[in-house]
Amino acid sequence: MAGGGDWKERLGVVYSTNPDFKYETAATPEEETLPPGKQRLIVGIDRRNRGGKQVTLITGFVGGADDLKELGRTLKTRLGVGGSAKDGEITIQGDFRDKVVEILRGLGYNAKRGN
Repeated sequence: MAGGGDWKERLGVVYSTNPDFKYETAATPEEETLPPGKQRLIVGIDRRNRGGKQVTLITGFVGGADDLKELGRTLKTRLGVGGSAKDGEITIQGDFRDKVVEILRGLGYNAKRGN
């Protein structure tokens, strides 16, 4: 296929008849990850929209998605439980607030327990 696959980036775009028009994709640069000491993480519990299950919710992470997923993977491995890391939040299945704060502080993060 000639031209590559960038047509998918322009789906839903109304084209201009202006010959000088340049289409720009909305490539937002990823936020730079702050070092652990400058992060202000809040560790709380969340029961909403989870079918009655409790999850430990870590919010306040400033940085890229890959770094967030890596931190989430570290926490899940150390606790031996499941969870996810997306949209600037890490969810850990179960109530592990105290253990998560302890682990994060051990990794050099500025973490405090929320609710």
